[in-house]
Amino acid sequence: LIMLYKLIEIAIEKRLLVLLGLVATVIASWVMLPKLNLDAFPDVTNVQVTINTEAEGLAAEEVEKLISYPVEAAMYALPAVTEVRSLSRTGLSLVTVVFAQGTDIYFARNLINERLQQAKSDMPSGIEPVMGPVATGLGEIFHYAVHADKDALQPNGEEYDSTALRTLQDWVIRPQLRLVPGVTEINTIGGFEKEFHITPEPAQLLAFDLTFDHLVDAIENNNANVGAGYIEKNGEQYLIRAPGQVADIAAIEQVIVAHKDGVPITVADLADVGFGKQLRTGAATRDGEETVLGTAVMLLGGNSRSVSEAVSAKLVEINKTLPEGITAEPVYNRTVLVDKTIATVQKNLLEGAVLVVGV
Repeated sequence: LIMLYKLIEIAIEKRLLVLLGLVATVIASWVMLPKLNLDAFPDVTNVQVTINTEAEGLAAEEVEKLISYPVEAAMYALPAVTEVRSLSRTGLSLVTVVFAQGTDIYFARNLINERLQQAKSDMPSGIEPVMGPVATGLGEIFHYAVHADKDALQPNGEEYDSTALRTLQDWVIRPQLRLVPGVTEINTIGGFEKEFHITPEPAQLLAFDLTFDHLVDAIENNNANVGAGYIEKNGEQYLIRAPGQVADIAAIEQVIVAHKDGVPITVADLADVGFGKQLRTGAATRDGEETVLGTAVMLLGGNSRSVSEAVSAKLVEINKTLPEGITAEPVYNRTVLVDKTIATVQKNLLEGAVLVVGV
């Protein structure tokens, strides 16, 4: 109590110094406030890196034995590793490597990348482990849905279905949003990815004494652009190239698979070619209707409020470039949650200050 009285006495005697200190504190707070990393709740995620590996056709037991175990074994010897855990499912391996607090995330990813190159030699051929984005479980800061009006039509006169909306999302909206500072990934749920479907006719293959492998090899070998050097004339170089990459259904149908008695056998003679959809692994709905949902994932350590505001502003610009009747509408914006949380804190602090002054 004596020390409290002494402090009050000094504050009264040095009231000008106290006032200047108060003014300096207010100015410093005003300058630092916009730089604060404000969020609705703290991100307590430890330093971790996920390794995702797709393995089509492998059962969960095979994924565990052939993929998850070799990856785990390669990660245990890394410095500062505190935990390695895995999840093996049919056709998918998910390995999580946890590092000690304070470990630089990019240093950790470099170490893992080196070990993955060694672990690949113990895996089946064609398997490519991929590290997840530099983000945490709280990185999903912005959701939007791609919507088409009922009277919106494609250039070919057809209505926009889930496949057309997914195509716009993958080739128009997503690439632009990935350029926003602080965004590390744009994930997509719903819709169908547009694909070329080649459906062989077994009777035709038997008639020409061909197999499915002949058809696959012919399409792979005839879907590439090849360079053939250059011709020099009068001091100028003319580049020579053979464009052979298929661009439409007609180009695929004209691919030659084999020759029989001097007659070329094309893909059109052996199979039906058309547009199709990828096998569905998930769906997204809004108001009871199917939609295409995009999710913006924030880079680790970013300011969720400023990044989500930047994504929202970018989405407004993108909407101006979309076809008539197509809009990308925000569904969830972390900025709204952060602003409401800040307002609640301000209200509580103000009420507390009034009570303290009153007492």
